[in-house]
Amino acid sequence: MLTIQTLLQQRNIIQAPMAGVSTPALAAAVSNAGGLGSLGLGASSVASAREQIEQLQALTDNPFNVNVFCHAPAQSDDAVEAAWLAYLQPLFTEQGGQAPAQLEEIYTSFNDNEPMQALLLELRPAVVSFHFGLPPASFIERLHHAGVITLASATRLEEARAIEAAGIHGVVAQGIEAGGHRGMFDPDAEDAELTTSELVRLLVAECRLPVIAAGGIMDGADIQAMQALGAAAVQLGTAFVACPESAANEAYRQRLLQGGNTRLTRTLSGRPARGLVNRFIEHGEAADAPVAPDYPVAYHAAKQLHGAAAARGCHDFAAHWAGTGVQKARAMPAAELMEMLRQNALPD
Repeated sequence: MLTIQTLLQQRNIIQAPMAGVSTPALAAAVSNAGGLGSLGLGASSVASAREQIEQLQALTDNPFNVNVFCHAPAQSDDAVEAAWLAYLQPLFTEQGGQAPAQLEEIYTSFNDNEPMQALLLELRPAVVSFHFGLPPASFIERLHHAGVITLASATRLEEARAIEAAGIHGVVAQGIEAGGHRGMFDPDAEDAELTTSELVRLLVAECRLPVIAAGGIMDGADIQAMQALGAAAVQLGTAFVACPESAANEAYRQRLLQGGNTRLTRTLSGRPARGLVNRFIEHGEAADAPVAPDYPVAYHAAKQLHGAAAARGCHDFAAHWAGTGVQKARAMPAAELMEMLRQNALPD
């Protein structure tokens, strides 16, 4: 049976799951090149999840990771949601659209999604990872009984300790530099805002689990730095977005390769997430902006606005998630990127 130690020794470069960007082709290319490819299924239906996993199984015989979202359900607040929609209406009007009359909780938490849980137990990917928290203890036990390796994201020591106590096999140390959503268990808690280096150093010292460094890692020098701190592996997301195998559209790719400033914001989805600064973020963080609704209710509004704008060729309101290392982004096939990372990460 594959163990976490063997897995990370053999495959110490992990492609971050990136829901909406990862594809079976990308994950397969990474796994076939000696890394650990990943599928981000947090925003997928059960039918779509099955299709993606089965496609990936057809493309590789190597281990891969499937990631799900374990967030608490949104706390609906009609007044907050109405105020947010009213605030966004001028942007909808500008793009020839109308804000939705009501916001919806567009993603079901994995913790409440028994059909998705059953699917993973049926298909048994080599690795299942959790973001935003942890699933029920009974499900973790069933996964382990099925021989599945488990990982979970932590942004602070307290989360890592909860992950260790739950029996999870490895912890993904997500520093403040990481693109996309912060893995905070409680998005309303004060963020420790630890850098990847700070968090890796802390978790290596305080936890018994293998630590996977994530956040701002883009090249071989970054990998070497994390390994020197005791990381058993590294996870890269932004570095893989511009690969031709990803699902990123042309506008996303162009913005990524142009670089620019990133910002941690709740405005797009209702949870802290880092992306390239755009008009939506600036509008949502203006001095007169109301409070954004909970995740993923706020995301419904952002996606509706982006859809209306994109139909007119405008991408000013898209969620272009990216980490602070975006200036190092480059477009190349995933296999070539893996080879470059491996060669550049070798000791001098």
